[in-house]
Amino acid sequence: MTDEAGDTNEGGDEAAGRRPGGLARWRVYQNERFPLLQHGPLILMFSGCAVSYSALLRGGGVSWFSYGVAFGVCLLFFLQLRIADEFKDAEEDARWRPYRAVPRGLVTLRELGRVFVAAGVVQFGLAVGLDLRLAWVLAVGWAYLSLMCVEFFARDWLKARPVVYLISHMGIMPLVDFFATACDWMPEEGRVPAGLWPFLAASFCNGLVIEVGRKMRQAEDEEEGVETYSRLWGRKGAVAVWLGCAALTGVFAGVAAQRVDFLWPVVVALALAGVGMLAVCRGYLAAGMTGKRVELMAGGWTLVLYAMLGVVPLVVKVMS
Repeated sequence: MTDEAGDTNEGGDEAAGRRPGGLARWRVYQNERFPLLQHGPLILMFSGCAVSYSALLRGGGVSWFSYGVAFGVCLLFFLQLRIADEFKDAEEDARWRPYRAVPRGLVTLRELGRVFVAAGVVQFGLAVGLDLRLAWVLAVGWAYLSLMCVEFFARDWLKARPVVYLISHMGIMPLVDFFATACDWMPEEGRVPAGLWPFLAASFCNGLVIEVGRKMRQAEDEEEGVETYSRLWGRKGAVAVWLGCAALTGVFAGVAAQRVDFLWPVVVALALAGVGMLAVCRGYLAAGMTGKRVELMAGGWTLVLYAMLGVVPLVVKVMS
């Protein structure tokens, strides 16, 4: 849910020759590198679905505090992922993307490191405030994030194998989702509900949908030093992979939906969203539609997936 391929250039004050100071520069950084209006709704639905789906598997109720903790921790996880990218890509950004926030001096890596640590402190406080045992679930996510920060001690090997790199980094998605589900089942029962695996598998595959979708461009929009899947596989190849990831997501989502007796509504909703994806792909390939439209469609697909897999069926259950 981060954006490598769609960065904006400098903010309005900088464009006018004025360097923003104080909180203003952090507002500019947030707008450029972690836009809450774009990411917030996705993360809210992502975390809300996880809590709701766990409650559906258990057959019990859920507290608003569980939703709040899940959202807060997940939001900060994705912020930490963005900051980790700033560190990992610092050398390449300085060479190829000097317009980004760190190379142009808007914020420093040291400052971002402090934000990263502060986010971890808040995450820990939220987790143990709900249930002390959530600390170990949080630690698993932190451990994987730490390995991502050092590229699993195999940066050059992974960079030479883009598919392996993609899959290894998407491993964080089901771990974050697993924590969000734990915000329900840990304080309620203290054990993982049976049947959770297809939901986590759908989360992993949907991470691929988001990641591939945000790195598809038209030839004229390709940027030197920016690795995109449209450059790696060609536009047709990238479309095929993107749709294949969506189809695989749909399969696991169907299995997960069947576990909570909500199969056909999920099938219909994802089929309609899939029609939209096909239309966007056609426009991207034939009509010169920008890759940004593909990225937006990936976000729309994600909202439909998580709404129908957890939030909507729980609402239906409560109201029935």
